[in-house]
Amino acid sequence: MATQAVTGLSRPTDVGLRREIGLIGATWASVTSIIGSGWLFGSWKGAYSTGTSALLAWGIGGVMIIILALVHAELGGMYPVAGGTARFPHFAFGSVAGISFGFFSWVQAVTVAPIECFAVMQYLAYYWHSLFNTTTGEVTGLGFLMSIILMAIFTAVNFLAMRLFNKVQSGITWWKVAVPVLAIIVLFTQFHTSAFDSHGGFMPYGSKAMLAAIPGASIVFAYLGFEQADQLAGEVKDPQRNLPRAIIIAILMCTAIYVLLQVVFLGALRPSDLAHGWAAMAKNPNLELGPLAFLAGAAGLGWLAIVLRVDAFISPSGTGMVYQTSTSRIGYGLARNRYFPQPFAKVDRNGVPWISLILAFVLGLVFLLPFPSWSSLVNLVTSASVLMYAGAPLALGAFRRQLPEASRPYRMPGATVMSPIAFCVASMLIYWSGFQIVWKLGIVMVIGYVLIGIFMAMDKERPPLDWKSAVWLPVYLIGLGIISWQGQFGPDNTNRIPFWWDMGIVVAFSLAIYFWAYFTCLPKQEMENLIERQAGGQTEAKALGEA
Repeated sequence: MATQAVTGLSRPTDVGLRREIGLIGATWASVTSIIGSGWLFGSWKGAYSTGTSALLAWGIGGVMIIILALVHAELGGMYPVAGGTARFPHFAFGSVAGISFGFFSWVQAVTVAPIECFAVMQYLAYYWHSLFNTTTGEVTGLGFLMSIILMAIFTAVNFLAMRLFNKVQSGITWWKVAVPVLAIIVLFTQFHTSAFDSHGGFMPYGSKAMLAAIPGASIVFAYLGFEQADQLAGEVKDPQRNLPRAIIIAILMCTAIYVLLQVVFLGALRPSDLAHGWAAMAKNPNLELGPLAFLAGAAGLGWLAIVLRVDAFISPSGTGMVYQTSTSRIGYGLARNRYFPQPFAKVDRNGVPWISLILAFVLGLVFLLPFPSWSSLVNLVTSASVLMYAGAPLALGAFRRQLPEASRPYRMPGATVMSPIAFCVASMLIYWSGFQIVWKLGIVMVIGYVLIGIFMAMDKERPPLDWKSAVWLPVYLIGLGIISWQGQFGPDNTNRIPFWWDMGIVVAFSLAIYFWAYFTCLPKQEMENLIERQAGGQTEAKALGEA
């Protein structure tokens, strides 16, 4: 079996996929995933959730996500494989931990396309009223049907060769970046400070509401997607150089855009928009069908309102398409881990994992059914995403300990300190999501274990179950659930742990889990064996259906 040697170590290589994405393409993959429906609603939701302190929430959220992005930058350069977030924990801790973080990676990816479809329907309802019900906050039957059609389009475009798909995405992303930048520049001409100290001053609902807004007001959701360069790593040219740069450039660019969008949104609010306070904006039907476009129209900038409503179709659609791509690649990666059936790793003559792509479409439709609104699905996906992110700093710590000589084109500065901080960041974001979301994630996790357990039971070449390297995992998941239940963020919580004490407990608990995982990760030889199993050769390529 062929391998890529890296300072005496094997490097996992994917078979059937084609490396046709350069630095700009990899950067745009992350940027187009970040700038989706979140930017269209995030400033409005942040404002009505926590007032002017939404600016602080965006800043805190941005810093937290940047820390997690730096972790992924090192891992992506070190092991540039498709569906990276689903595979790093597998290499570091084996199958038991890999199943958990891998399944959450897949759930996060498969649900984003439906979210973007909902967002498109919500914005289009300004012109086509029968798509969305502003009273219930849900799409209508017609909106549901149109969402299915839109998801089918996402899937069809993904059957293009990656080089052609990359050109389509690149054009869309240039537009997606230009429009929010244009909105920032133009809305600055309408800037005034009256909203910044109205209805309770900077933090009208207190620090607890401000922190809850980071996951709850879709701020974290808006930042999601920086890891898409990692998910497509198997198709990136010169990945050791391009992957880390793409991730870092994308997250810094989008953080600046989001913070400035919140500034101009607050600055463009008129006194009449805040006549009944911040929270009342949540029930304003004009804002609900397009907050930035409404403010532009109210300021006499009708042309900008039209551009924003056109972008409300283009931006979520671009994000939906790239998440369909990443879902199929994560499915491919999980098959390479031998968690999913091997047909998920089959590729067509264009290098597209076509079975995984079709199933991403079919299973994405399932998430259109029980979550008929954009907001109801966002919170669950945000927490699933953060649980996915939690596996990366654990894997980074394990690799630094056991594989210090492995090639690292990008080394995260101060990783000894920053890696456990990154894990605490992920835990805190999960905790702030509230107990109602956490217990639902527990149900999703159980479903994942059952499904993957069935798949692996039928696979004679399945990896061994590495229980010893994952003994910390059930303690982490159950313990975080108990803290959330007894803590301050709900609903369905008890509020027994006082505010501030609760976050201190989350940090202390997370650090204990981090170092427990650090000292119980796989031995060096077993890590290398798992990596060796995924060092693809020609025989394996034919077995997986490479043309």
